[in-house]
Amino acid sequence: MIQLNFRVLAIGLFVVMQLFMVRTFAQTTDKSDPSPLKFPTPKGIANQLFYLQRDPNVNTIIYELNADKNGVVDKKEPILIYWMRYGDKGEKQDLSYIQRKFAYGIQTKQIAKDQYELRFVSHKKLPMYLQRGEDKKFHVYVTVNQKKLQIERIFVRIEGGSFWLPNVKYVEIKGMNTANDAVVVERIKV
Repeated sequence: MIQLNFRVLAIGLFVVMQLFMVRTFAQTTDKSDPSPLKFPTPKGIANQLFYLQRDPNVNTIIYELNADKNGVVDKKEPILIYWMRYGDKGEKQDLSYIQRKFAYGIQTKQIAKDQYELRFVSHKKLPMYLQRGEDKKFHVYVTVNQKKLQIERIFVRIEGGSFWLPNVKYVEIKGMNTANDAVVVERIKV
């Protein structure tokens, strides 16, 4: 009887230890570290190319094609950039000078007719390209992990740091893989 109770106790302890180890292992091996915020998806922006979201709030930066009613792109400023202040009643607001020149602005260079090279002012290592897609509409493309993506969303995970030196943990680019039309998310560790 004592031996049977010992076996039941041992099995019970084994099960409890396994559950504890599974929970602990799952918590320690998940390195994705997603933002705790729930972000809105911008809607109703006719010429939206892509949008950027980042911690520490849900305000979103919109990158919109700057074209006239005939679809002719403004060569001096092909992209309009502004905030959708979802944290402040969803109002549209221009970027500040500092945001435009040091953080979220885009440097553009025309490289062919209806084709522009784009680079973020804060991270010039990753070239993007504004050009017409197979659907004859303008899109922004980037190559990440040997995949050419039509960008839909960029997410920057920030954890601490300061205004001038934020601690960027990673950047995720969500878009359509042009090779197979699959929606993918590619992460770049910074």
